[in-house]
Amino acid sequence: MSVELKVPEVGESVTEVYIGEWRKSEGDRVELDEELVELESEKATFDAPAPAAGVLSKILKKSGDTAEVGEVIAYIDESGADAGSRIRENSAVEGPDSGILTNSATQGRLEPAVTPSARRLLREHGLDADDISPAEAGGRLTVEDVQQFLDQAEPEKRKSTREPERDGEPGRQTETVPMTAIRRRIAQRLVEAQKNAALLTTFNEIDMTAVNALRREYREAFQEKYGIKLGFMSFFVKAAVDALNQFPQLNARIDGSNIVYHNYCDVGVAIGSDKGLVVPVLRNAERMSFAEIEKTIDDLGRRARDGKLSVEELQGGTFTISNGGIYGSLLSTPIVNPPQSGVLGMHAIQDRPVVRDGQIVIRPMMYVALSYDHRIVDGREAVTFLRRLRDAIEEPARMLLEV
Repeated sequence: MSVELKVPEVGESVTEVYIGEWRKSEGDRVELDEELVELESEKATFDAPAPAAGVLSKILKKSGDTAEVGEVIAYIDESGADAGSRIRENSAVEGPDSGILTNSATQGRLEPAVTPSARRLLREHGLDADDISPAEAGGRLTVEDVQQFLDQAEPEKRKSTREPERDGEPGRQTETVPMTAIRRRIAQRLVEAQKNAALLTTFNEIDMTAVNALRREYREAFQEKYGIKLGFMSFFVKAAVDALNQFPQLNARIDGSNIVYHNYCDVGVAIGSDKGLVVPVLRNAERMSFAEIEKTIDDLGRRARDGKLSVEELQGGTFTISNGGIYGSLLSTPIVNPPQSGVLGMHAIQDRPVVRDGQIVIRPMMYVALSYDHRIVDGREAVTFLRRLRDAIEEPARMLLEV
């Protein structure tokens, strides 16, 4: 009996997925709930499990294809013979003392189990899983195993698997690859934001002296107690929550002819990954401590890079913070993530001359930008919001005293 493997429901408004890597080939034995194929939606990457045990009899959608939610992409034959683990055969020769066929030298090798993130890294560098031994004998091949192999490998082993299309002239090459589902969705949403919202950006600059001093003073104690570094982002999340409570228009959204105000702060934090920009959400950031914010962002960042974020973790933010400073950006105008009405852009910290008490001094300064939807946020609220945030960062005690 054949069982259909269908694209599962992957979240509200998602209708199409991108077929990634198949973990098995046609004719391979699969077990119930075994990770079978990598699927990439506009919001997250995940693995579809096998709905039954049997043999993967037919693959209808290949890697790189798109499929709609609910569409059949493969068949599993429940009555198929148990093929066991797939063995990669070397050349078969006749044994010297028997009349049977055996593998020359190695008797074949079992293909190791591989984590999804490790498979992606293997694919990027044109490597085979059986070229690398897991650190733990008999264990799964992890991304750390692959990275260690790459660090020790010869330069020629680090080649890309994608071959450029040549236009016939030496030195002039092009490479055409399909946009991923996430990249297509990013493009669509950015165009929608520019088209449907009245976007405007206001700027300010922040003296980071006080925050730098606090981080230096409490760095070791904080890390020893919580097991995580005290970064800049927790200060900005806290300051943003404080400002959002004062100016709720920045924490609202338009619904038809109505304005929906939120009495909570679900702050999205933009994170770059090899798939594109993703914005996981800190739920109820107003209730989180500095340590909880830092731990959550660290966890979300690692899982974003490994493609392990769930759809739910990427939905429902009420405000967004984007830190272009980690890439060296000095100034930019971030684009609002609809249906939100505001996004804060952080930038690189640079020592600059400023005037303090009539004297020119050198201070670590950061430009910040607030882009907002002018349909529900007036310039006065936007400018005052950013000034409130600046004051909270320059005097962090204000966030603790709530003044």
